[in-house]
Amino acid sequence: MAYSVTKRTSYGQRVKNSFGGIFFGIILFIAGTCLLWWNEGRAVKTTKMLKEAQGNYVEMADINSINPEYEGKLVHATGLAVTDDVLTDPIFNVSCNAINLSRKVEYYQWVEHSTTTKKDKIGGSVEETTTHTYEKQWSNKAIESSKFADPQYQNANFVLLNGIEDEKLYASHVSFGAYKLNENQIYSIGTREKLNVELPEGVVKYLSENATQSVKDYRDKILKDHVAADSTSDSSLVHVNGNVIYVGRSANSPQIGDMRITFEKAVPGNVSLIAVVRGDTFTSYAAKNGKTMSVIANGTQAAEAMFASEHATNKALLWVLRILGVLIVIFGLRNIFDFLQTLAKVLPFIANIIGFGVGAVCSIIGFIWSLLVIALAWLFYRPLLGISLIIVAASIIFLFSKKDKELMKENAPASPEAPATTGQPHNQ
Repeated sequence: MAYSVTKRTSYGQRVKNSFGGIFFGIILFIAGTCLLWWNEGRAVKTTKMLKEAQGNYVEMADINSINPEYEGKLVHATGLAVTDDVLTDPIFNVSCNAINLSRKVEYYQWVEHSTTTKKDKIGGSVEETTTHTYEKQWSNKAIESSKFADPQYQNANFVLLNGIEDEKLYASHVSFGAYKLNENQIYSIGTREKLNVELPEGVVKYLSENATQSVKDYRDKILKDHVAADSTSDSSLVHVNGNVIYVGRSANSPQIGDMRITFEKAVPGNVSLIAVVRGDTFTSYAAKNGKTMSVIANGTQAAEAMFASEHATNKALLWVLRILGVLIVIFGLRNIFDFLQTLAKVLPFIANIIGFGVGAVCSIIGFIWSLLVIALAWLFYRPLLGISLIIVAASIIFLFSKKDKELMKENAPASPEAPATTGQPHNQ
């Protein structure tokens, strides 16, 4: 069932808010510009670093003995990453020999979804209606329901076991032949697979008693029946199925407060790395421009494939940040000039026309500005391509200015014709 809340904002308050948004818009415009400039430099430096590394690496043919020949060199190597460490979950006492062990916790909760519609009124005020709907969903966090808009759902959420969150444990020592992987490399590897759970009967009983007490405390505190009346009728509220511990009556019929705890592990396996040999371990490669790299991947991969993947990642990040930067610039300009539309809100239909125009102009200017920033950045880092981008931006400006002149000429009023003379000339 939907719950709606309507509020009215006066014309004066809207105007005040729009002028306040100018400062925020300026900050966004500057931030977007800086992001675009920094991103271009980052991408160019990363590309140069990768190309430099591609020309400097050597193949490490044997990882089973420490060879002084490789000391300080950038190497590509493949082999088996193994560990003798046994990782133990501190809450459930689940243990395994693995490179890492992860615990993922999910909660069955009421989730609030909100949508807002605005309706401009003649005179400049606005009426905002926010509609809240509620749905039972699995969530990766316990949701605080005391602040829900609908009083019927306030304090409707709880959890059967408190103090249990996501956690990931890592092995301290992982061997790679005669070498040891460093901490960052350990954090980056591991083919994940399910970790079947076996809980002692005493642990199951203890957890179940705590879950049952949580239900009773919840009912005593909140005088609403959000939990099924027979939720404590089972002898146990803790069920183990493979790699999942389910806390609740039944996994097939979840109730608010139920929890789902999933365990996975990263097992030893073949890995490929590109890094600098430093004694019996590895460190990052530092290029001449100051950029560093250390790459490790699951499985057996050729060096060229790993470098190609790094180039692809760099390119993808370049375009993601470019698009983000352009949008931030445009949104910043829109915030700066939003007061023009707000001032016209006395007559909503006129304000809509102005708003469309302001949005279009801000989008065009923001896009052109972004192109210029990117071009100048490339001109700074790579002059040839930078000049090409400046020509593109200049061409766009020229085309738009030419189109405006044509439209002005088409819409200009026609010159009045001289009146025709009739009759005979007058003789004196």
